[in-house]
Amino acid sequence: MTDARLDCLLARVPGLRLTRDPADLAHYGRDWTRRWTPAPLAVALPGSVEEVQAIVRWANEERIALVPSGGRTGLSGGAVAANGELVLSLERMNRVLAFDPVDRTLTVQAGIPLQAVHEAARERGLLYPVDFAARGSCTIGGNIATNAGGIRVIRYGNTREWIAGLAVVAGNGDLLELNRGLIKNSSGYDLRQLMIGSEGTLGVVVEATLRLTDPPPPGNTMLLALPSFEGLMRVFAAFRERLTLQAFEFFTDRALHHVIAHGAAAPFGQAHPFYVVTEYAGGDEAAEAAALAAFEHCLEQGWVGDGVIGRSEAQAAQLWRLREGITESLAPHKPYKNDVSVRISAMPAFLAETQALLAREYPRFDVVWFGHIGDGNLHINVLPPPGMADGEFVGHCERVTKLLAEALSRHGGSISAEHGIGLVKKPYLDSTRSPAEIALMRGVKRAFDPNGLLNPGKLFD
Repeated sequence: MTDARLDCLLARVPGLRLTRDPADLAHYGRDWTRRWTPAPLAVALPGSVEEVQAIVRWANEERIALVPSGGRTGLSGGAVAANGELVLSLERMNRVLAFDPVDRTLTVQAGIPLQAVHEAARERGLLYPVDFAARGSCTIGGNIATNAGGIRVIRYGNTREWIAGLAVVAGNGDLLELNRGLIKNSSGYDLRQLMIGSEGTLGVVVEATLRLTDPPPPGNTMLLALPSFEGLMRVFAAFRERLTLQAFEFFTDRALHHVIAHGAAAPFGQAHPFYVVTEYAGGDEAAEAAALAAFEHCLEQGWVGDGVIGRSEAQAAQLWRLREGITESLAPHKPYKNDVSVRISAMPAFLAETQALLAREYPRFDVVWFGHIGDGNLHINVLPPPGMADGEFVGHCERVTKLLAEALSRHGGSISAEHGIGLVKKPYLDSTRSPAEIALMRGVKRAFDPNGLLNPGKLFD
């Protein structure tokens, strides 16, 4: 190390893994947005809570900003280090620490990948139900930082519902033990919930106690082809009325086009404008009959044009690949992404307005829609036309995002459903939060991080 401040850190924390290798700086200094050039001071990879505390205390003394880092799979620039910050990667803190069979909780370090949590719960005959396509790369700490949702929110809710307790290093280096796994706790403010969704701006999550639940009954997966956009919410209502839904995911023909080009098999002999993949509780004749009745009703009404049921785990996985492979298939095109939400009851009107808005504002662009219709969450991916410069593309998309934010405000929605505000959505925070709320959030930030060193510039300046 050629920086005296880093020499001081290494003297303070003997054995700390610290790197300034250019490849590491580029790798750890960005997330999936790819819009900012990473320029961190260095990357620290602590192996213990005590090392995290020592790093935070050193940062306060040296006035060095810190960017907490998990799997960096976010799409809002929340894990970007572009201004000489120290990246604080939790990837080495990736162990299961404890399992309590009575409380049915699993205590883990924050750097553990979501997929490893799923496997640990499964080995104990239980389920951690938060799930999404990036499960192999994202970490529990990152999930907590953004209150991640995913594909089964319709049944299980967001990450917030499954956090029984947290260990957090605050902005001054103090270790906070929040809620301690209690089911009932009315002893003042619930700081655990305040940390969830705070994007690393209030503290560094180092450990989490996760609630587990029973595995669901056997489920079935069905892929539906829709001839028109207008029937989407009617199909959702028909299936929700007749079945116990675990997921209800929507995507367009353009999304399917990119996934097939990425290696997936076409599900039908002909193309359709819109698709839904839904998962529902099955396993008996009554559930099968209800699913068939829902499909036939939608078919008779003209809301659905075709459908297929996954008759085995392999077939179900093939159907889910059509939805879960979208983000990966789009990544090489460097899309501009919107991640928005409204109440389910507001979804029909919002979808109609948004479809018209995007058709008007993106006439030459490849616009790929998909989302968790069952919980009011829509993802909009805009791909640049051939030959358009990056700056022109981003500028055009930001102008349209401002219009989208105004539409969300009219419908009582949010500019960020599950990826946080970060850098990308910071200009549009006031479409979701009032001036009074933002002022209070700034006050909370000062209380937990008085020197403003934790993930500065994210959420708000």
